[in-house]
Amino acid sequence: MEIKIGISDIPREVAIESDEDADVIEADLRESLSKSDGLFKVTDAKGRTVLVPTRSLAYLDLGQPNQRQVGFGRA
Repeated sequence: MEIKIGISDIPREVAIESDEDADVIEADLRESLSKSDGLFKVTDAKGRTVLVPTRSLAYLDLGQPNQRQVGFGRA
């Protein structure tokens, strides 16, 4: 699933491909927002971790679950 993270005062969004379920990501976000000094943590499909301070989090866009890729661009 593609996750787009908007960060305050940053013109570009951060785009991440993750294998996590949308419900799990949403629950993690809600937990992070409930903490006063929280960090939102998400891990991408390659195992890299992205941390975003919740005070600078503008939005989170959860895309559709990954579909099977078709064509010459498959990796």
